[in-house]
Amino acid sequence: MEKIKVEAQARQKAGVRGELSKLRAMKQIPAVIYGAGKEPASITVSEKDLIAIQKAGGNVIVEINLPTGKEQAIIKEVQYHVVKDTPIHIDFQRVSMDHAIETVVPVLLTGECAFAKANGAIVDHVLREVTIKCLPADIPHHIEVDVTNVTLENHITVADIKTPKGVTILGEGDRTVVHVLMPKDESASAAAATGADAAAQPELSATKGKKEEEGEAAKK
Repeated sequence: MEKIKVEAQARQKAGVRGELSKLRAMKQIPAVIYGAGKEPASITVSEKDLIAIQKAGGNVIVEINLPTGKEQAIIKEVQYHVVKDTPIHIDFQRVSMDHAIETVVPVLLTGECAFAKANGAIVDHVLREVTIKCLPADIPHHIEVDVTNVTLENHITVADIKTPKGVTILGEGDRTVVHVLMPKDESASAAAATGADAAAQPELSATKGKKEEEGEAAKK
C-alpha cells in the first residue's frame, strides 16, 4: 500500500468561534485524528495535501508529521460544504502497521460479460463496496470482480470473490455482488396492453347500450 506523507499542525483553538472560518480561508482544513487507544487530537491539514491523498486512492496510508511526532492514519471521512462542495473537515483514524483493521473498499467490475453481449442482458452491479479486514499495508484500493462468465444461472456472491493475500471480506458470503437481468420485451408488453384494451371494449359498449335501453324505457 502506498504511503503519503503530509505536514500538519496542532489546532490550539479548537472550538473557538470563527477560528474554523479563518483556517479554511487560509486553505487549511480542520481535522481530528483518533484511535489506537490514544486521545483524539485536533489538527489542520492543507487542501493541497488532501488532494494528494485523494489522488493516491481510497484507504491510502497517511503519515502525518506533527510537532509532537509522526502518526500513521487513514482517512475515515471527509465532510464537504453543502453549497460550495469544498472540504470543511477530515476524520483520520490512527493505525498500527502490525495490527489488522476493518475498512470499506469499492468493488470494481472487470471483463466483458459474454452472456449479456450475446443476449442483450443487463449487468446489474448490486454490491458496490465491501468491508474488509487486513493489515494497513495490505489494504487494496479496490476489490476486482470478473464478470466474463456471469449468466442467468451463474451470478457472483461475496463468497466467490478472490481477495488479495492477507485480505478477508467480512459479512455474509451469500450476498449477491453482480448478476444479469433480461430486459422486458417492449413489443410483448405493448401487445399485452392492446389485448387488455380490446378485451375491455365490449364490456364498455355493452354497458353503454344497456344504459341507453334503460333511458328509452324510462321515456315511455
